[in-house]
Amino acid sequence: MNSSWRIKNGRIIDPANRIDRMDDLVVIDGRIAGPDQPAPADLPEIDAQGLWVVPGLIDMHVHLREPGEEYKEDILSGTRAAVAGGFTGVACMPNTKPVNDSATVTVTIMARAAHAPIRVYPVGAISLGSEGKQLCEYGEMRGAGIVAVSDDGRPVRDSQLMRRALEYASDFGLVVISHSEEATLSTGVMNEGPVATRLGLKGIPAAAEAIMVYREIALAEFTGTRVHIAHVSTAMAIDLIRAAKARGVRVTAETAPHYFTLTDEAVVGYDTNTKMNPPLRSAADREAIRTALADGTLDVIATDHAPHSVLEKELEFDAAANGIIGLETALPLTLALVRDRVIDEARLVELLAVNPATILGLEAGTLGAGAQADITLIDPDHQFVYTADQVVSKSRNTPFLGQTLQGRAVLTMVGGLVRHNLLG
Repeated sequence: MNSSWRIKNGRIIDPANRIDRMDDLVVIDGRIAGPDQPAPADLPEIDAQGLWVVPGLIDMHVHLREPGEEYKEDILSGTRAAVAGGFTGVACMPNTKPVNDSATVTVTIMARAAHAPIRVYPVGAISLGSEGKQLCEYGEMRGAGIVAVSDDGRPVRDSQLMRRALEYASDFGLVVISHSEEATLSTGVMNEGPVATRLGLKGIPAAAEAIMVYREIALAEFTGTRVHIAHVSTAMAIDLIRAAKARGVRVTAETAPHYFTLTDEAVVGYDTNTKMNPPLRSAADREAIRTALADGTLDVIATDHAPHSVLEKELEFDAAANGIIGLETALPLTLALVRDRVIDEARLVELLAVNPATILGLEAGTLGAGAQADITLIDPDHQFVYTADQVVSKSRNTPFLGQTLQGRAVLTMVGGLVRHNLLG
Protein backbone atom coordinates (compact mmCIF):
# COMPACT_ATOMS: atom_id res chain seq x y z
CA MET A 1 0.00 0.00 0.00
CA ASN A 2 1.16 3.50 -0.78
CA SER A 3 2.45 5.57 2.16
CA SER A 4 3.80 8.60 0.28
CA TRP A 5 1.56 11.51 -0.73
CA ARG A 6 1.29 15.16 -1.55
CA ILE A 7 -1.77 16.65 0.17
CA LYS A 8 -2.52 19.81 -1.79
CA ASN A 9 -4.45 23.03 -1.20
CA GLY A 10 -5.56 22.25 2.35
CA ARG A 11 -5.76 24.41 5.45
CA ILE A 12 -3.07 22.93 7.69
CA ILE A 13 -3.97 23.34 11.37
CA ASP A 14 -1.12 22.15 13.59
CA PRO A 15 -1.27 23.87 17.00
CA ALA A 16 1.75 21.95 18.31
CA ASN A 17 3.85 23.86 15.77
CA ARG A 18 1.72 27.03 15.74
CA ILE A 19 0.74 26.52 12.12
CA ASP A 20 -2.55 27.57 10.57
CA ARG A 21 -2.13 28.25 6.88
CA MET A 22 -3.04 27.18 3.39
CA ASP A 23 -0.27 24.91 2.17
CA ASP A 24 0.71 21.51 0.83
CA LEU A 25 1.78 18.68 3.13
CA VAL A 26 4.17 16.01 1.88
CA VAL A 27 4.28 12.49 3.30
CA ILE A 28 7.19 10.21 2.44
CA ASP A 29 7.26 6.59 3.56
CA GLY A 30 4.73 7.17 6.29
CA ARG A 31 6.39 10.25 7.81
CA ILE A 32 5.80 14.00 7.45
CA ALA A 33 8.46 15.46 5.16
CA GLY A 34 10.40 18.53 6.23
CA PRO A 35 10.40 21.72 4.15
CA ASP A 36 13.88 21.03 2.76
CA GLN A 37 13.39 17.31 2.20
CA PRO A 38 13.45 16.37 -1.48
CA ALA A 39 10.20 14.79 -2.65
CA PRO A 40 9.63 12.70 -5.78
CA ALA A 41 7.96 14.66 -8.56
CA ASP A 42 5.45 11.89 -9.21
CA LEU A 43 3.97 11.63 -5.72
CA PRO A 44 0.28 10.72 -5.81
CA GLU A 45 -1.82 13.72 -4.85
CA ILE A 46 -4.80 14.26 -2.58
CA ASP A 47 -6.75 17.43 -3.29
CA ALA A 48 -7.67 19.00 0.06
CA GLN A 49 -9.31 22.11 -1.35
CA GLY A 50 -11.83 23.37 1.23
CA LEU A 51 -10.62 20.87 3.84
CA TRP A 52 -8.74 21.11 7.11
CA VAL A 53 -5.58 19.01 7.36
CA VAL A 54 -4.98 18.21 11.03
CA PRO A 55 -3.02 15.74 13.16
CA GLY A 56 -4.87 12.46 13.50
CA LEU A 57 -7.50 12.60 16.23
CA ILE A 58 -6.93 10.56 19.39
CA ASP A 59 -9.70 9.30 21.66
CA MET A 60 -8.23 8.61 25.07
CA HIS A 61 -11.36 6.97 26.49
CA VAL A 62 -13.09 4.15 24.62
CA HIS A 63 -14.53 0.76 25.49
CA LEU A 64 -13.75 -1.81 22.80
CA ARG A 65 -15.31 -4.68 24.82
CA GLU A 66 -12.70 -7.23 23.69
CA PRO A 67 -11.94 -9.59 25.31
CA GLY A 68 -15.19 -10.88 26.72
CA GLU A 69 -18.11 -8.93 25.25
CA GLU A 70 -17.47 -9.08 21.52
CA TYR A 71 -21.20 -9.22 20.79
CA LYS A 72 -21.29 -5.50 21.72
CA GLU A 73 -18.06 -4.45 20.02
CA ASP A 74 -14.66 -5.88 19.27
CA ILE A 75 -11.29 -4.33 18.55
CA LEU A 76 -11.75 -4.49 14.78
CA SER A 77 -15.30 -3.09 14.68
CA GLY A 78 -14.50 -0.42 17.25
CA THR A 79 -11.40 0.77 15.45
CA ARG A 80 -13.27 0.79 12.15
CA ALA A 81 -15.84 3.08 13.77
CA ALA A 82 -12.99 5.21 15.11
CA VAL A 83 -11.23 5.63 11.78
CA ALA A 84 -14.54 6.56 10.15
CA GLY A 85 -14.86 9.25 12.79
CA GLY A 86 -11.40 10.64 12.02
CA PHE A 87 -9.48 8.97 14.85
CA THR A 88 -6.04 7.51 14.19
CA GLY A 89 -5.59 6.21 17.73
CA VAL A 90 -7.73 5.14 20.68
CA ALA A 91 -6.96 4.31 24.30
CA CYS A 92 -9.12 1.37 25.38
CA MET A 93 -10.32 1.08 28.95
CA PRO A 94 -9.52 -2.05 30.98
CA ASN A 95 -13.03 -3.10 32.09
CA THR A 96 -13.07 -6.08 29.75
CA LYS A 97 -13.72 -9.69 30.69
CA PRO A 98 -11.19 -10.53 32.02
CA VAL A 99 -10.12 -7.10 33.24
CA ASN A 100 -6.87 -5.85 31.72
CA ASP A 101 -5.02 -6.15 35.03
CA SER A 102 -1.93 -8.07 33.91
CA ALA A 103 0.68 -8.11 31.20
CA THR A 104 -0.91 -11.30 29.84
CA VAL A 105 -4.19 -9.56 29.05
CA THR A 106 -2.38 -6.50 27.69
CA VAL A 107 -0.34 -8.67 25.33
CA THR A 108 -3.55 -10.34 24.12
CA ILE A 109 -5.14 -6.96 23.37
CA MET A 110 -2.01 -5.75 21.57
CA ALA A 111 -1.89 -8.92 19.47
CA ARG A 112 -5.52 -8.59 18.42
CA ALA A 113 -5.02 -4.88 17.70
CA ALA A 114 -2.20 -5.65 15.27
CA HIS A 115 -4.82 -6.03 12.52
CA ALA A 116 -6.73 -2.86 13.41
CA PRO A 117 -6.77 0.05 10.93
CA ILE A 118 -5.55 2.48 13.61
CA ARG A 119 -3.31 2.53 16.67
CA VAL A 120 -4.67 0.99 19.87
CA TYR A 121 -3.27 2.08 23.22
CA PRO A 122 -4.41 -0.17 26.10
CA VAL A 123 -5.12 1.32 29.51
CA GLY A 124 -4.37 -1.04 32.38
CA ALA A 125 -6.40 -1.44 35.56
CA ILE A 126 -5.40 0.37 38.73
CA SER A 127 -6.27 -2.64 40.89
CA LEU A 128 -6.58 -6.37 40.37
CA GLY A 129 -9.98 -7.09 38.87
CA SER A 130 -10.72 -3.36 39.33
CA GLU A 131 -11.87 -4.38 42.80
CA GLY A 132 -9.97 -1.61 44.59
CA LYS A 133 -8.07 -3.94 46.93
CA GLN A 134 -4.60 -4.60 45.49
CA LEU A 135 -2.53 -2.69 42.93
CA CYS A 136 -1.62 -4.32 39.64
CA GLU A 137 1.97 -4.79 38.43
CA TYR A 138 2.30 -1.52 36.53
CA GLY A 139 5.89 -2.13 35.43
CA GLU A 140 5.08 -5.40 33.70
CA MET A 141 1.98 -3.94 32.10
CA ARG A 142 3.90 -0.86 30.95
CA GLY A 143 6.38 -3.17 29.27
CA ALA A 144 3.50 -4.99 27.57
CA GLY A 145 2.09 -1.76 26.14
CA ILE A 146 -0.24 0.11 28.51
CA VAL A 147 -0.18 3.92 28.37
CA ALA A 148 -2.15 4.73 31.56
CA VAL A 149 -4.01 3.07 34.42
CA SER A 150 -7.67 3.37 35.42
CA ASP A 151 -10.42 1.44 37.11
CA ASP A 152 -12.88 3.22 34.82
CA GLY A 153 -16.41 2.12 35.47
CA ARG A 154 -15.61 1.81 39.15
CA PRO A 155 -14.31 4.47 41.55
CA VAL A 156 -11.34 3.61 43.73
CA ARG A 157 -12.98 3.89 47.14
CA ASP A 158 -9.85 3.36 49.25
CA SER A 159 -7.97 6.68 49.46
CA GLN A 160 -4.77 5.01 50.62
CA LEU A 161 -4.84 2.68 47.62
CA MET A 162 -5.39 5.66 45.31
CA ARG A 163 -2.44 7.44 46.86
CA ARG A 164 -0.23 4.42 46.27
CA ALA A 165 -1.52 4.12 42.72
CA LEU A 166 -0.54 7.70 41.95
CA GLU A 167 2.93 7.17 43.38
CA TYR A 168 3.48 3.77 41.76
CA ALA A 169 2.20 4.88 38.35
CA SER A 170 4.48 7.91 38.47
CA ASP A 171 7.51 5.61 38.75
CA PHE A 172 6.69 4.27 35.27
CA GLY A 173 5.63 7.53 33.63
CA LEU A 174 1.97 6.51 33.64
CA VAL A 175 -0.94 8.82 34.34
CA VAL A 176 -3.80 7.65 36.56
CA ILE A 177 -7.21 8.22 34.97
CA SER A 178 -9.81 8.63 37.69
CA HIS A 179 -13.43 7.57 37.48
CA SER A 180 -14.51 10.21 39.99
CA GLU A 181 -17.69 9.03 41.65
CA GLU A 182 -18.67 8.81 45.31
CA ALA A 183 -20.54 5.54 45.00
CA THR A 184 -22.70 5.84 48.10
CA LEU A 185 -24.19 9.05 46.70
CA SER A 186 -24.40 7.77 43.15
CA THR A 187 -27.32 5.36 43.44
CA GLY A 188 -29.74 6.94 40.97
CA VAL A 189 -30.22 6.64 37.22
CA MET A 190 -30.12 10.27 36.03
CA ASN A 191 -29.13 13.73 37.21
CA GLU A 192 -30.72 14.80 40.48
CA GLY A 193 -32.89 17.82 39.85
CA PRO A 194 -36.30 19.03 38.69
CA VAL A 195 -36.35 16.80 35.59
CA ALA A 196 -35.72 13.65 37.65
CA THR A 197 -38.49 14.67 40.05
CA ARG A 198 -40.88 15.24 37.15
CA LEU A 199 -40.04 11.86 35.61
CA GLY A 200 -40.17 9.97 38.88
CA LEU A 201 -36.57 8.74 38.53
CA LYS A 202 -33.99 8.57 41.29
CA GLY A 203 -31.28 11.18 40.86
CA ILE A 204 -27.50 11.32 41.11
CA PRO A 205 -26.33 14.62 42.66
CA ALA A 206 -23.49 16.67 41.23
CA ALA A 207 -21.76 16.27 44.58
CA ALA A 208 -21.18 12.58 43.81
CA GLU A 209 -18.69 13.65 41.16
CA ALA A 210 -17.28 16.70 42.93
CA ILE A 211 -16.42 14.92 46.18
CA MET A 212 -14.18 12.42 44.40
CA VAL A 213 -12.67 15.05 42.11
CA TYR A 214 -11.69 16.95 45.26
CA ARG A 215 -10.08 13.82 46.72
CA GLU A 216 -8.09 13.10 43.56
CA ILE A 217 -6.86 16.69 43.40
CA ALA A 218 -5.89 16.59 47.10
CA LEU A 219 -3.95 13.35 46.62
CA ALA A 220 -2.20 14.59 43.47
CA GLU A 221 -1.24 17.81 45.26
CA PHE A 222 -0.03 15.90 48.33
CA THR A 223 2.07 13.40 46.34
CA GLY A 224 3.21 15.78 43.58
CA THR A 225 2.00 13.32 40.96
CA ARG A 226 -0.30 13.55 37.94
CA VAL A 227 -3.97 12.67 37.84
CA HIS A 228 -6.43 12.84 34.95
CA ILE A 229 -10.14 13.21 35.66
CA ALA A 230 -12.38 11.29 33.26
CA HIS A 231 -15.76 12.33 31.83
CA VAL A 232 -16.31 15.55 33.79
CA SER A 233 -19.99 16.50 33.79
CA THR A 234 -20.59 19.14 36.47
CA ALA A 235 -19.88 22.80 37.17
CA MET A 236 -18.88 21.84 40.72
CA ALA A 237 -16.07 19.60 39.43
CA ILE A 238 -14.94 22.24 36.95
CA ASP A 239 -14.61 24.85 39.70
CA LEU A 240 -12.39 22.45 41.66
CA ILE A 241 -10.20 21.64 38.66
CA ARG A 242 -9.85 25.29 37.68
CA ALA A 243 -8.75 26.27 41.19
CA ALA A 244 -6.33 23.33 41.38
CA LYS A 245 -4.69 24.26 38.10
CA ALA A 246 -4.27 27.82 39.34
CA ARG A 247 -2.35 26.39 42.34
CA GLY A 248 -0.11 24.35 40.07
CA VAL A 249 -1.60 20.93 40.81
CA ARG A 250 -0.78 18.43 38.07
CA VAL A 251 -4.36 17.69 37.12
CA THR A 252 -5.82 17.30 33.64
CA ALA A 253 -9.39 16.53 32.72
CA GLU A 254 -11.68 15.48 29.91
CA THR A 255 -15.33 15.70 29.03
CA ALA A 256 -17.43 13.97 26.38
CA PRO A 257 -19.50 15.46 23.54
CA HIS A 258 -22.82 14.50 25.11
CA TYR A 259 -22.06 16.68 28.14
CA PHE A 260 -21.62 19.85 26.08
CA THR A 261 -24.44 19.00 23.66
CA LEU A 262 -27.32 17.54 25.71
CA THR A 263 -28.90 18.16 29.11
CA ASP A 264 -31.03 16.03 31.40
CA GLU A 265 -34.08 17.26 29.48
CA ALA A 266 -33.08 14.68 26.84
CA VAL A 267 -34.18 11.95 29.27
CA VAL A 268 -37.82 13.06 28.90
CA GLY A 269 -39.42 10.17 27.03
CA TYR A 270 -37.29 7.64 28.93
CA ASP A 271 -35.02 6.89 25.96
CA THR A 272 -32.38 4.59 27.42
CA ASN A 273 -29.87 5.98 24.91
CA THR A 274 -29.81 9.03 27.15
CA LYS A 275 -28.79 6.97 30.19
CA MET A 276 -25.11 7.19 31.03
CA ASN A 277 -22.73 7.56 33.97
CA PRO A 278 -22.05 10.30 34.84
CA PRO A 279 -25.55 11.29 33.78
CA LEU A 280 -26.57 14.14 31.50
CA ARG A 281 -26.67 17.21 33.69
CA SER A 282 -28.44 20.58 33.85
CA ALA A 283 -28.25 23.43 31.34
CA ALA A 284 -26.02 25.32 33.79
CA ASP A 285 -23.62 22.37 33.93
CA ARG A 286 -23.56 22.17 30.14
CA GLU A 287 -22.70 25.86 29.93
CA ALA A 288 -19.92 25.40 32.49
CA ILE A 289 -18.49 22.54 30.40
CA ARG A 290 -18.47 24.71 27.29
CA THR A 291 -16.74 27.55 29.13
CA ALA A 292 -14.15 25.16 30.56
CA LEU A 293 -13.33 23.81 27.11
CA ALA A 294 -12.68 27.36 25.94
CA ASP A 295 -10.61 28.57 28.88
CA GLY A 296 -8.36 25.51 29.24
CA THR A 297 -9.81 24.07 32.44
CA LEU A 298 -10.77 20.99 30.46
CA ASP A 299 -7.92 19.59 28.37
CA VAL A 300 -9.50 16.86 26.27
CA ILE A 301 -12.66 15.81 24.50
CA ALA A 302 -12.99 12.01 24.68
CA THR A 303 -16.02 9.98 23.65
CA ASP A 304 -16.35 7.42 26.46
CA HIS A 305 -17.55 5.21 23.57
CA ALA A 306 -19.61 2.56 25.39
CA PRO A 307 -21.32 0.13 23.02
CA HIS A 308 -24.24 -1.97 24.27
CA SER A 309 -26.58 -4.32 22.46
CA VAL A 310 -30.38 -4.24 22.57
CA LEU A 311 -30.14 -6.82 25.38
CA GLU A 312 -28.78 -4.12 27.68
CA LYS A 313 -30.59 -1.09 26.29
CA GLU A 314 -34.13 -2.15 25.33
CA LEU A 315 -35.25 -2.35 28.95
CA GLU A 316 -36.97 -0.16 31.51
CA PHE A 317 -34.93 2.97 32.12
CA ASP A 318 -33.97 1.91 35.65
CA ALA A 319 -32.68 -1.46 34.44
CA ALA A 320 -30.88 -0.37 31.25
CA ALA A 321 -27.09 -0.21 31.04
CA ASN A 322 -25.25 3.12 31.12
CA GLY A 323 -23.44 4.47 28.09
CA ILE A 324 -23.60 5.44 24.44
CA ILE A 325 -21.42 5.04 21.37
CA GLY A 326 -19.61 8.18 20.28
CA LEU A 327 -16.69 7.59 17.92
CA GLU A 328 -18.62 8.52 14.78
CA THR A 329 -20.37 11.62 16.18
CA ALA A 330 -17.61 13.23 18.27
CA LEU A 331 -16.16 15.34 15.48
CA PRO A 332 -19.40 16.87 14.15
CA LEU A 333 -20.61 17.57 17.69
CA THR A 334 -17.33 19.29 18.52
CA LEU A 335 -17.41 21.26 15.28
CA ALA A 336 -20.71 22.70 16.49
CA LEU A 337 -18.69 24.42 19.23
CA VAL A 338 -16.59 26.08 16.54
CA ARG A 339 -19.65 27.26 14.66
CA ASP A 340 -21.07 28.60 17.96
CA ARG A 341 -17.74 30.41 18.56
CA VAL A 342 -17.19 28.64 21.85
CA ILE A 343 -13.77 27.46 20.64
CA ASP A 344 -11.74 28.08 17.49
CA GLU A 345 -10.33 25.59 15.04
CA ALA A 346 -6.92 25.34 16.68
CA ARG A 347 -8.52 24.68 20.05
CA LEU A 348 -10.57 21.86 18.54
CA VAL A 349 -7.35 20.21 17.36
CA GLU A 350 -5.77 20.67 20.78
CA LEU A 351 -8.74 19.02 22.50
CA LEU A 352 -9.03 16.10 20.08
CA ALA A 353 -5.42 15.46 19.13
CA VAL A 354 -2.61 17.44 20.74
CA ASN A 355 -3.58 17.20 24.40
CA PRO A 356 -4.55 13.50 24.44
CA ALA A 357 -1.17 12.69 22.90
CA THR A 358 0.67 14.84 25.43
CA ILE A 359 -1.17 13.43 28.46
CA LEU A 360 -0.62 9.82 27.38
CA GLY A 361 2.94 10.41 26.15
CA LEU A 362 2.25 9.32 22.58
CA GLU A 363 4.18 10.00 19.41
CA ALA A 364 1.23 11.79 17.90
CA GLY A 365 -0.68 15.07 17.84
CA THR A 366 1.67 16.89 15.47
CA LEU A 367 2.33 17.43 11.78
CA GLY A 368 5.94 18.39 12.42
CA ALA A 369 8.76 17.17 10.19
CA GLY A 370 9.57 13.52 10.85
CA ALA A 371 6.34 12.80 12.70
CA GLN A 372 4.26 9.74 11.92
CA ALA A 373 1.85 10.62 9.13
CA ASP A 374 -1.30 10.20 11.20
CA ILE A 375 -3.53 12.75 9.51
CA THR A 376 -7.22 13.59 9.43
CA LEU A 377 -8.84 15.60 6.63
CA ILE A 378 -11.99 17.37 7.80
CA ASP A 379 -14.76 18.87 5.73
CA PRO A 380 -16.36 21.32 8.19
CA ASP A 381 -19.34 21.93 5.90
CA HIS A 382 -20.29 18.34 5.09
CA GLN A 383 -23.85 17.69 6.24
CA PHE A 384 -25.29 14.22 6.71
CA VAL A 385 -28.15 12.50 8.46
CA TYR A 386 -26.78 10.02 10.98
CA THR A 387 -28.87 6.90 10.39
CA ALA A 388 -28.65 3.37 11.77
CA ASP A 389 -27.47 1.95 8.46
CA GLN A 390 -24.48 4.33 8.54
CA VAL A 391 -23.26 3.22 11.97
CA VAL A 392 -19.98 1.33 11.73
CA SER A 393 -19.94 0.20 15.35
CA LYS A 394 -21.59 -3.12 16.16
CA SER A 395 -23.94 -1.32 18.54
CA ARG A 396 -26.48 1.43 17.82
CA ASN A 397 -26.97 2.93 21.29
CA THR A 398 -26.85 6.64 20.57
CA PRO A 399 -29.36 9.47 21.04
CA PHE A 400 -28.12 11.14 17.86
CA LEU A 401 -29.67 8.73 15.34
CA GLY A 402 -31.81 10.55 12.79
CA GLN A 403 -30.17 13.91 13.43
CA THR A 404 -28.58 16.08 10.76
CA LEU A 405 -24.94 16.62 11.69
CA GLN A 406 -22.42 18.98 10.11
CA GLY A 407 -18.73 18.33 9.67
CA ARG A 408 -17.03 15.04 8.95
CA ALA A 409 -13.70 13.30 8.58
CA VAL A 410 -13.48 12.65 4.85
CA LEU A 411 -10.06 10.99 4.92
CA THR A 412 -8.09 9.35 7.71
CA MET A 413 -4.45 8.37 7.23
CA VAL A 414 -2.42 6.25 9.64
CA GLY A 415 1.31 6.05 9.09
CA GLY A 416 0.77 7.34 5.57
CA LEU A 417 -1.75 4.61 4.75
CA VAL A 418 -5.23 5.79 3.82
CA ARG A 419 -7.62 3.91 6.11
CA HIS A 420 -10.82 5.86 5.49
CA ASN A 421 -11.70 7.83 2.38
CA LEU A 422 -14.91 9.60 1.36
CA LEU A 423 -13.20 11.71 -1.32
CA GLY A 424 -13.57 9.12 -4.07
